[in-house]
Amino acid sequence: MRRQYLKIKHSYPDAILLFRLGDFYETFDEDARTFSREMEITLTSRSMGKNLRVPMAGVPAHALESYLARLIQRGHKVAICEQLTDPAASKGLVERDVVRVVTPGTVLEPALLDQKANNFLGAVVEEGELAGLAYVDVSTGEFSATQLPANQLPLELERIAAAEVLVPESSDPPEWAHPRDSTPGGFGHITSLDPEAFRLDAARRALLDHYGILSLEAFGCEDLPLAIRAAGAIVHYLAQTQKAGNVRLANLAVYSTSGYMTLDTQTRRNLELFQAGRQDSREHSLLATLDQTRTAMGGRLLRRWLGQPLLELEELERRLDAVQFFFDDGFRRSNTGSLLAQIPDLARIMGRVNANIVAPRELLALKTGLAAIPGVAQELSQPPGDSTSSGHQGSGARLAWLQRQLVPLPDVVDLIDAAISPEPSGEAGDGNVIKEGFSPELDTLKKESQEARRYIAGLEQKERERTGIRSLKVGYNHVFGYYIEVSKSHLSQVPEDYIRRQTLVNSERYIVPELKEYESLVLNARESIEEVERDLYRRVCGQVGQSSEAIAKVADAVAQVDAFNSFAQVAVENGYVRPRLDLGGAIEIKAGRHPVVEQVLEPGAYVSNEVYLATNDARIIVLTGPNMAGKSTFIRQVALITLMAQLGSFVPAEQATVGLVDRIFTRVGLQDDLTTGQSTFMVEMLETAAILNQATPRSLVILDEIGRGTSTYDGLAIARSVIEHLHNDARLGCKTLFATHYHELTELASSLPGVR
Repeated sequence: MRRQYLKIKHSYPDAILLFRLGDFYETFDEDARTFSREMEITLTSRSMGKNLRVPMAGVPAHALESYLARLIQRGHKVAICEQLTDPAASKGLVERDVVRVVTPGTVLEPALLDQKANNFLGAVVEEGELAGLAYVDVSTGEFSATQLPANQLPLELERIAAAEVLVPESSDPPEWAHPRDSTPGGFGHITSLDPEAFRLDAARRALLDHYGILSLEAFGCEDLPLAIRAAGAIVHYLAQTQKAGNVRLANLAVYSTSGYMTLDTQTRRNLELFQAGRQDSREHSLLATLDQTRTAMGGRLLRRWLGQPLLELEELERRLDAVQFFFDDGFRRSNTGSLLAQIPDLARIMGRVNANIVAPRELLALKTGLAAIPGVAQELSQPPGDSTSSGHQGSGARLAWLQRQLVPLPDVVDLIDAAISPEPSGEAGDGNVIKEGFSPELDTLKKESQEARRYIAGLEQKERERTGIRSLKVGYNHVFGYYIEVSKSHLSQVPEDYIRRQTLVNSERYIVPELKEYESLVLNARESIEEVERDLYRRVCGQVGQSSEAIAKVADAVAQVDAFNSFAQVAVENGYVRPRLDLGGAIEIKAGRHPVVEQVLEPGAYVSNEVYLATNDARIIVLTGPNMAGKSTFIRQVALITLMAQLGSFVPAEQATVGLVDRIFTRVGLQDDLTTGQSTFMVEMLETAAILNQATPRSLVILDEIGRGTSTYDGLAIARSVIEHLHNDARLGCKTLFATHYHELTELASSLPGVR
């Protein structure tokens, strides 16, 4: 066994090898020392030959998930080595091999995953001024790729927040790995990969082989070589870590960053989109305000939408139509929510089905969820002649595209219902997973086992009567099997045909030929039951897995229904209105409110306000007032309403017209950067300069207290210069909200026609 272990370990030198030995996963040598230290368990040793004892540490197999979670969270790569043959049936050494390598980007275990956030594995390749980026959520199969300017790469990496990023192996780390404005570890764990995996022909071949196709043309990436190289590297890595066919990926979704609003790290943080407060808590973030989704899939989709607002007017109107559909009908909204609450995480369950690690109870949850799909589809149907009071097109026409995706899958539901017991055990093999009536062979084996057990149970009473020993009992243990136990005070009554097997302090244990005969029947039946049930369960999972593509489409549709219903519920509860969207560039909001701040105040306490930003005579608003007067809240409010409109959400206002914005810039608050030795003033100036260099006429700029990081007169001069530059530079022309405590700046409204 030592040679077997070393041979396997040689193939995975950078991973902790969990080596299956019966009911335990063991580690040896340096892995054992690391495992013992990290998991705070006892380090022991094991004899591995003459005069050789090696360090050893292990955990029960049933507890693997909790230990695996802790190892991954500490940044370790873990190779799981399983027994591939039955130890009882093996004449020699049990065959073993690694079935999965678990890394931060390839986890499938629920304990390691945030239900409402994707866990992305990314890959990056750069060439000159271009970069290729691909990312996959192994737990759901979602797979995307893009080719983009290299200077936009950090922004996309920040958006997807990959748990692990693959890069070609080189001596120097990528420049984007430690951006100045990134939070520590913001790009996740960086894994170096053989550059061969990123070579174009190798990457193309990996993709073609994985999907079993002849061309990538259908994916729309034939002319995007860097996107192909990044995507192919991911497929190569998954083949290494997941043993090839265990991961079923959705069709590669190729996208362009030009179709989405750009949000950098500063903007995400300053607008508190995902985290809020000094503790970076989800509470009081915009996400927490908007997320009333009932499914994990809907929660993940809404989160992705929040990080990627749209620039396509047609798609935005389609989303708004869908929200309107649920907004207009409270009964439909409530019924849909109740149905959605019955649907588990279809996408991640199917990921575990395809990886052969799905639990029986997860299959039952899958059945329940799929059985609810026809009800959800019915809620999307509309009686003839229905129309909404909103003045938009009929609801039925609006959501026909989504209803068509909610395809019932009765074959999968019926299969699971017929095959899996209503109260299954944790894993197949003990006879309690496969439902009675599904397999005549298994039913016969279970009947034989039960009859033999009943006979053995009856033998106890029979032997008591035969011997006159009222305390005689029949027991079982794994070492001796079934036995008859007699206390020492009754040894004189033991019949001659009893064969002594074990002596205890207060009793003796015996066997009789008849008992061993039925024991053999029980144990043989148990082995057969285990083998047959596991085989049946594998086959059922295989049949369910054949519907992966169909279930993935249903899961995607459910996620969209959930997100739309959530937006509608939030809108109704908080008095939101449908925004009017156009390409004109103006932003006009009447009686607008901050969507998060109003949640923490008493109802009606928030004072609404109005704003008008145009592309010509009212491009810049200079906002002054005393501290705590609400300047910062107001300018953030405008940015959030604009962003919400471009998610396809209703907005907190009485009326809102939003000209689509390509990017929101924010320069808010005072902070230094100790990691680079930059002062508060230097950080402020660098961020302001970046805005002035990157803003476009379609951008929205939020500037709060520019110039506060230096002396009063210098600060006033800087603030004035920034406003003048924003106003006079024809290349910019961006809409700007400028909050300041320098009251003198209001004079600019009389000298600069675009300032209000």
